Amino acid sequence: MEQALNTGSARAVRGEHERQLANRALVRGWLYVILLMLFALVLVGGATRLTDSGLSITEWKPIHGVIPPLSETEWQEEFDLYRQIPQYQQVNKGMSLEEFKYIFWWEWAHRLLARGVGFVFALPLVFFWATRRVERGLSPKLVGLLLLGGLQGAVGWWMVTSGLIERTDVSQYRLAIHLTLACIIFVAVMVVARGLAPHSEAPADEGTQRFAGFLVLAVLIQVFLGGLVAGTNAGLSFNTWPLMDGAIVPGDLFIMRPAWVNFFENVKTVQFTHRVGAYALFGLVLWHMISTGRRYRGTTHARRALVLFHLVLVQAAIGIVTLLMHMPLHWALLHQGFALVVLGFAAAHWRGTKGAYPLPTEIVVRS
Repeated sequence: MEQALNTGSARAVRGEHERQLANRALVRGWLYVILLMLFALVLVGGATRLTDSGLSITEWKPIHGVIPPLSETEWQEEFDLYRQIPQYQQVNKGMSLEEFKYIFWWEWAHRLLARGVGFVFALPLVFFWATRRVERGLSPKLVGLLLLGGLQGAVGWWMVTSGLIERTDVSQYRLAIHLTLACIIFVAVMVVARGLAPHSEAPADEGTQRFAGFLVLAVLIQVFLGGLVAGTNAGLSFNTWPLMDGAIVPGDLFIMRPAWVNFFENVKTVQFTHRVGAYALFGLVLWHMISTGRRYRGTTHARRALVLFHLVLVQAAIGIVTLLMHMPLHWALLHQGFALVVLGFAAAHWRGTKGAYPLPTEIVVRS
């Protein structure tokens, strides 16, 4: 009798274990769809910036804004609003309605994708909760992601407002924050998704985990510096490499006062800092590849560290080509998109060094 009870209990635990794995696979697949949408959103956002389209819609209409102008009268109303801001009056004066439509569609697509991500995240999340497919420890993470998405929408409008009254473009400070927050959300979704995936390798030691996590932070910092380059149009100047303005370390890096302003407003300093960040990141991933390869030879941890190094190497090459070609749109977008590939892989590698989230059934069995 006791043996039969034990057998029945084992079957029940195994059945629950399989159910939780199935739920994890479903939630993980949904999060991967979110990652693809976020990737597209950041790319369209980059194109919106590079085509100077971000100020073409001068109002924030979260619901009504889904519907674009449907008649010539509505198009003219949108155009009239745009003609009231400094960008039109000082930069694009005389722009035709057809030219305005080109920049309008970029910004509209960016906002539509942002709304789409919100719906594709929120509605399935409600379904997963209602059908009890969300583990107890997972709920705070998913709610946190939802709140970050809402904050990102507010930050986006905060960025746009910086260019509607006195400036002819948005603040590079706010643009860099907007881009970096988007990447933080991307990282968070990737980490949660990878935490729900089965891991064939045992977790790495704490030192390797910490360094892998530090690499994610380093990539995020480099993304922030890249946002400043985009916000100041610094990539359109000093289009040589490895020398910059004829030197490894160019002069006039700190001509503004106070000195810290140069890191955000002096185009030479902004670009030089982004270059230095790239060199530093290259050195960090090289060290991580060598260190992890020696410590975990033949394991998934070592192979992922190797892949991460080569991804950074490719990204550096793309960045150099983009600079030398004077920032053509397609190369600049490739550089931004591949930065997300590097960031996403770094985040997945970091989560891989930590292993998967423990299943509730595993916790019960251990206790």
